[in-house]
Amino acid sequence: MRWTKLSRSIGASRSAGVPPAVQSASRAPSVHATGLFLIFTLTLVAAILLSAAPPEKHLAVFSVAANYSLPLVQREGRSYVGLLELLEPLGKVTAKSEGPRWRLRYNNNAEGVFQIGKTHARVQGRDADLSGRFLVENNRGLVPVASLPSLLPRFLGGPVTLHEASARLFIGSVGTHFAAALSAENPPRLVFHFTAPVNPSVATEPGALRMTFSREPLVAPASPTLTFGNRTIPSAIYSESNGAAVVTVNAAIPVMATFSSDGRTITISSTSTAASASSGSQNANPPASGTAPNTGVPNGVPNGSVPNSSAPTLSGQPAQTLPGTPPATPVSTRRYFAVVDASHGGDDHGETLSATLLEKDVTIALARSLRQELESRGIPTLVLRDSDANLTLDQRAIFANTDHAAIYIAVHAASNGHGVRVYTALLPFDGDDRGTFRNWSTAQHASLPLSQSAAAAVAAEFQRRQIPVRTLTAPLRPLNNVLGPAIAVEVAPLGSDSSQLTAPDYQQLVTSAVATAIAATRDQLGAAQ
Repeated sequence: MRWTKLSRSIGASRSAGVPPAVQSASRAPSVHATGLFLIFTLTLVAAILLSAAPPEKHLAVFSVAANYSLPLVQREGRSYVGLLELLEPLGKVTAKSEGPRWRLRYNNNAEGVFQIGKTHARVQGRDADLSGRFLVENNRGLVPVASLPSLLPRFLGGPVTLHEASARLFIGSVGTHFAAALSAENPPRLVFHFTAPVNPSVATEPGALRMTFSREPLVAPASPTLTFGNRTIPSAIYSESNGAAVVTVNAAIPVMATFSSDGRTITISSTSTAASASSGSQNANPPASGTAPNTGVPNGVPNGSVPNSSAPTLSGQPAQTLPGTPPATPVSTRRYFAVVDASHGGDDHGETLSATLLEKDVTIALARSLRQELESRGIPTLVLRDSDANLTLDQRAIFANTDHAAIYIAVHAASNGHGVRVYTALLPFDGDDRGTFRNWSTAQHASLPLSQSAAAAVAAEFQRRQIPVRTLTAPLRPLNNVLGPAIAVEVAPLGSDSSQLTAPDYQQLVTSAVATAIAATRDQLGAAQ
């Protein structure tokens, strides 16, 4: 009834002297303007909401097989990722649901059984803690990201490192390391050397240049803040977020980045001089990194000998070469005090420490940790094998001799015994030096006393920290082929569980002891360099 009366009153108003057609025409502009205003308002609100929405989170995965990114979902206050999608780029994987159970097989030899809503799973017949409930959505098995460092090695048989805060996952020994050095020029140039090719995106803003590494497994240096004691380019800062690594160079002048042809060197220089600097930078600054190149053993070494000169190679001079080979391009203008050699690698797995742990993976983790400990004490350090590469014993010795470092440290791992064993070379009796050439099998002879002093200092530091240690001599190559001081450090677990070898706290305990001892004998070792 009320609606009828209202309709009638509207009809009455229309008949009160104003034709309906005229009345409708007079209201049209107002209705159109109102509609446009509403559309504009809704569009503006939608734009504000979209701009305020947080960016979608992804997990960046770095491995020898592939580098890729996966979306993360937030459930129960945790970040989750699809386990099947995570393993697919790495090998053959299948999964199926069986009621409340979700079963996954990887490469036909590793099986995991998960139950919806449970915080534990069975992988290879062993219990695995997921640190959160297992979920299934649209037939996708979701696991908490925090569980990946303990869960994935059960399937993959190798170490996995998670940077949870920045959502970056490293499978195996794939990290790209870098070092930075500031030239003494005016204005100065900041040169970054990387152990693998990189191609970051570069952005500049007043007072800073920012390089973002989204596709590269870049890892932090010993300290995230690098200071250079220079007013023009005072510092560089490393950070990580949302799957990417960022290096921010702080500068008091406008700067730009230039790349070497091999992608391993990035030079930051003033925009006013960058053009001329970049034209000659590739010749003036040959590619360099914290990793020795994977080259073949030079041929034509006469009588198994090496040059009998240990004088340092000066900047700009060709590196010392073995007879019968062409001069090699210098690896780096940076001078290294220590060479750390992760034993084994590639097809040479070393000792099988457990069903899922190989010596070659432990030694590279220890070598990187030792480099960080030495660098943090101001000791420039080269890691000889910084990837899963094949290096012969002769190659290792040649690289160490070419670099003329003050000390060579080979890193080994073992499942038998307890604590640490420190080795020096046991030299054979045969073989005399031949004129200007030193016998290859006894090249260590002149430096053996210094090697023994360094080994004793390292053993003393382990004893001070109450870590079981023994000092031994052994025919352990390539110690006898190295011209300078050389030792080998073999690390075993403190107890019977070989998984302790992968524990970061135990690795840091061991490598910090070695670094402290080397720092204490630095003057003695450096005097003979």
